[in-house]
Amino acid sequence: MAYGGRRNTAFNAFAAFYLASWENCHGVEWPDMSAAEAVMEARAAGIHLGVEGDDLVLEAAAAPPPAVLDQLSRLKPAIVLWLRPGADGWSVEDWHTFFDERAGIAEFDGRLPRDQAKARAFACCVPEWLNRNPVRSPPGHCLYCGVGDHAHNPLLPHGGESTGHAWLHSRCWSAWYARRRAEATSALAAMGIAAPANLPNDYGKNGSA
Repeated sequence: MAYGGRRNTAFNAFAAFYLASWENCHGVEWPDMSAAEAVMEARAAGIHLGVEGDDLVLEAAAAPPPAVLDQLSRLKPAIVLWLRPGADGWSVEDWHTFFDERAGIAEFDGRLPRDQAKARAFACCVPEWLNRNPVRSPPGHCLYCGVGDHAHNPLLPHGGESTGHAWLHSRCWSAWYARRRAEATSALAAMGIAAPANLPNDYGKNGSA
């Protein structure tokens, strides 16, 4: 754990509110939500946190409180996991912030009940994960069944120009997309963002390949 000397006072109060009431808001707990709380407390103490490899880098204008440093040291592996960007460019913290913001907008601006706001937020997370984790395949064979083009069941490209295409038979798309949606749900659950019980069956319907 490295320590530098730069002041960083940026703090997302909205995300902090949701972290402080995590159990009540989400009804689900990330494997170590104390890591998120430690990050929140460190930032409130004026510490900027960064990750370099497996190291946690601290920067602050003045020496941080010993109790905060002790907590960061004790929870270092979980904090690194919380802050380190994944292959899609977002950290676990980024995903929780995205979820919390969508839930807050749905609940406070949209005036939805909390359970429905959480379901709306999760439904936003699924297509976001799919867009950030696209699947590509070469033309000529269906990515789902492996068979080539058919006159009555043509291969069609799915996805966008920026991310590339996944080629699928028109009749294979629904089953393949259900599998992709399940993959997104599993990945989000692994980060502590679990699907609410009242989630509609067509959630994430407009997601990418």
